[in-house]
Amino acid sequence: MKSDAGGPRTVLVTGGSRGIGAAVALLCAERGDAVAVNYARDEAAADAVVERIRGLGLPALAVQADVSDEAQVLAMFARIDEHLPPLRALVNNAGVVDVAARLDGMTVQRLRRIFDINVLGSFVCAREAVKRLSTRHGGAGGAIVNMSSAAARLGSPNIYIDYAASKGAIDTFTLGLARELAAEGVRVNAVRPGIIDTEIHETSGHGDRLRAQVPELPMKRAGTADEVAQAVVWLLSDAAGYTTGALLDVAGGR
Repeated sequence: MKSDAGGPRTVLVTGGSRGIGAAVALLCAERGDAVAVNYARDEAAADAVVERIRGLGLPALAVQADVSDEAQVLAMFARIDEHLPPLRALVNNAGVVDVAARLDGMTVQRLRRIFDINVLGSFVCAREAVKRLSTRHGGAGGAIVNMSSAAARLGSPNIYIDYAASKGAIDTFTLGLARELAAEGVRVNAVRPGIIDTEIHETSGHGDRLRAQVPELPMKRAGTADEVAQAVVWLLSDAAGYTTGALLDVAGGR
């Protein structure tokens, strides 16, 4: 989407340094957007994504922020306001899982981390985006895509019901916010990936479990980050102009 002045507008992708987030950031750039690539720790990975976007001739910026920390989120949006074209979209992609466990083996610290990042982080980032996008606040409109999960409807028993519950919250958040902003030029949707072949499974200790599940999947394969990114970018685009409050499964029939 081009700005009124004819130049690109900015998409902020949280957790944009790897996996689905990186795929979304790169596909947005291919469609002509400037991109703010948020990361929590891996600066080198974020910088690599930014360099690829700049190689396409578009503005890009790596912005560090732990989305569970309000002060860091505010600083991130301030940097984007200063260094990039006006914001037109947010992809709330930053999220974490933990090692497989039952509820009776989960600590409060684990639960707080899951909900602080996956839920609170998405709320605060969306709040700041709304202040810039909504016509009620003088914005030109735009779109928000929240990253949910098929786990929200499956529950993920014996693996991570905390993660599944956090994504259930994201589904409800998406439905409510979509209706709240429908008359203010901002569309809000969610994408619910199934089993996707990204490094998050290895870093959280779920790699073997993912590989074991593949033969049981309807399509007999895991999805790819690029396949999820295609759905996200469609929801951001004008082609989805009458789509808001949707929960779009990209789960291979699971």
